[in-house]
Amino acid sequence: MALATRPEQRDKQSRETQRPARPRTAVGRLWQSTIGKKTVMAVSGLFMLLYLIAHMAGNLKVFFGPDDMNGYAHWLRTLGEPVLHHEWALWIMRVGLVAAVVAHGVAAYQLSRLDIAARPVKYVHRHRTSYAARTMRWGGVILALFIVWHILDLTTGTVNPNGEYGRPYENIVATFSTWYGNVIYFVAMIAVGLHIRHGFFSAAQTLGAGSPTRDRALKATANGLALVLTLGFLSVPIGVITGVVE
Repeated sequence: MALATRPEQRDKQSRETQRPARPRTAVGRLWQSTIGKKTVMAVSGLFMLLYLIAHMAGNLKVFFGPDDMNGYAHWLRTLGEPVLHHEWALWIMRVGLVAAVVAHGVAAYQLSRLDIAARPVKYVHRHRTSYAARTMRWGGVILALFIVWHILDLTTGTVNPNGEYGRPYENIVATFSTWYGNVIYFVAMIAVGLHIRHGFFSAAQTLGAGSPTRDRALKATANGLALVLTLGFLSVPIGVITGVVE
């Protein structure tokens, strides 16, 4: 009997050896769970949404002329002085935003891998989903690439040879005076709108805000936010193209 059970014991020991160690901290256990990753996606997504709303409001100052736009940029660089040094507040916001983007992207990637592992064979009959839901993954990739371009374009000026350091109004006019700058921006902002339209509702569900009585209002809010932000951001290049901003 002892000899008969040895292979089973070895198999059990092998499975226990291969089993990943359980995280010791509550944060580690939360991150390892599916709901934990979804929560990270929801919270980081809402943080980025707040940033986008503030960023769009700042961008609209371009319609009030170079003094207002450049003055707003100067205020951002001096925010928190004299308690904080020059541009410290701006860098704190940048670091926080990068952390949110990385956390959002890593959680999305790992959830995608878990989903593929759980369903290795595609369904023959797919459930009908919205266009935004079906394109969340490639939309996220587009936005990640756009962030890199946006930094090189309007922050460092690497790909904007006609830009001027510290003068965002002139940089905006310069980049949207090129056909490729407009194409890249339009594609990215449409991707932003689709991402928000699906992501806001999903985040609300993950954080427990959804219910049969509130789902309609949440969907309307998601659609409204997506529309306002998309049109708000696109109004800037349209203003340059039409000569309203020059």
